[in-house]
Formats: sequence, C-alpha cells, structure tokens
Amino acid sequence: MDFERLDVWKRSARLSAGLYQHFADSRDYGFKDQITRSGLSVPSNIPEGMTRPTIKDRIRFLHIARGSCAELRTQIYIGMEIDYIHREKGLQWVAETKEIAAMLSGLIHKQSDFGKC
Repeated sequence: MDFERLDVWKRSARLSAGLYQHFADSRDYGFKDQITRSGLSVPSNIPEGMTRPTIKDRIRFLHIARGSCAELRTQIYIGMEIDYIHREKGLQWVAETKEIAAMLSGLIHKQSDFGKC
C-alpha cells in the first residue's frame, strides 16, 4: 500500500508542518525540539511501517506512530498551559491528534485482520 494515499499520513504530515511553522521563531529550543520531534515522528513512522515486509513489523511501527501522537497531545496541553500555544489553536491540534490516533488504531486493526487471513 502506498503510504502517500493514506489520509492518516496526509493529516499527520500537515500537522507536523504546522507545528514547525508555529514554533519557527521560538527561542525555547528544548520545548520546540521536543514538540516538533514528536509531531514529526507520527507521519515518519507510518511509511516506515507500511513498507515493512511483515504484518508484525507494520503494526509495530503504527503503534510507535500512535504513541508519538499521544506524546504530542501531552506537549500541546503543556504548551497551552505555559502560553506557548493559544488555546483555540491548541484545542484544534488536540482534536486532530485524537482523530489521527483513532485512524491509526483503525489501520492497526485492519493490518491485524489482514494478518489473520
């Protein structure tokens, strides 16, 4: 399966790009590095998994992507708390991470079912 056709990859890549744009001028390099890394990890692990030859490997990388999505959501909450992220933008990103995580869960389930055939 071409990962570029997956909506979950497209949405997570757009979210990652948005994080980089938002924090481009941030001088808190530690926070900036952490939130952009976790955001980048989500769309990066999707193709890593989808190009693996075994279902077990695919699922493992999709789980990593989902874990990074939860990590990112935590950092967004913290960013809102410390006024690095405006509440409205933060809540949009939180909602997006929840939807992406649900999409990843669906893809994991689909891959698991595929492996049972």
